[in-house]
Amino acid sequence: MVFELKNTDVSSANALRRVMIAEVPTIAIDLVEMENNTTVLNDEFLAHRLGLLPLVSTEAVAWKRPFEWSNDADMIETAFSLDVTCTVDGVMDVTSNDLVPLNPEHGVFPVNYQNPDEKPIVICKMRRGQQLKLVARARKGIGKDHAKFIPVATAVFQYKPRIVLSHSAMAEMTDEEKQIFVHSDPSKTFKFNPITRMIEVENEEAYMYDEECLVKARELGRPDLVTITQLQDHFIFRVEGTGVLRVADIVRQPLAATSVAAAAVEAPPSQN
Repeated sequence: MVFELKNTDVSSANALRRVMIAEVPTIAIDLVEMENNTTVLNDEFLAHRLGLLPLVSTEAVAWKRPFEWSNDADMIETAFSLDVTCTVDGVMDVTSNDLVPLNPEHGVFPVNYQNPDEKPIVICKMRRGQQLKLVARARKGIGKDHAKFIPVATAVFQYKPRIVLSHSAMAEMTDEEKQIFVHSDPSKTFKFNPITRMIEVENEEAYMYDEECLVKARELGRPDLVTITQLQDHFIFRVEGTGVLRVADIVRQPLAATSVAAAAVEAPPSQN
């Protein structure tokens, strides 16, 4: 998802980014009970790989984290079993599709589980005679607890650029020089219009502040050709999810929590 955040400062923008990474709850494998492992990978390494498998976490909001459990009703977790023995020559992949949900009613499965259009995630590789048998338990957590609970692969923002082109400088340039300037920007921010024979800003949001076009303008002897400034109250966010939650939900949860907290601060004190 790419979206814009306006009329605020950089501290608010960074707070939103940090909450998306560290505070949005998800579900991940947190405990692995090994019964038999004759693969070349040790138990701890396999447990770490299983923990990093992205699990569908739409029910995470309703669950409680382990330290919040106070009675049996709070102890919500889901489990998977894995029992694979290699009986063929060559190398056999053990993947996320080999996990068998023991609590399918919870709706927690590996991302793209049993999806014929998507490749499963490889857990390990085995040779003939090797076996892997275990039970993995998944629980709720947040990115502050462990990186395996982070719901995003990327969550970054940048200042929105304001790009102004000088028509007087363009009037003194040849068409070849204009095209050289346009192609100097790797993010394809500019384009050359062959009809008007002018340089135009095609995608202002694509500019990545690499200053390649500014350097090229100086090399062409036109340092005043383009002026680029940062809007201090306007940000462009780019968020890529891991698949455990919809990206829209990852963005909305911090905003909803912020709204509730702000309302609690502004509310008058209780008379009770």
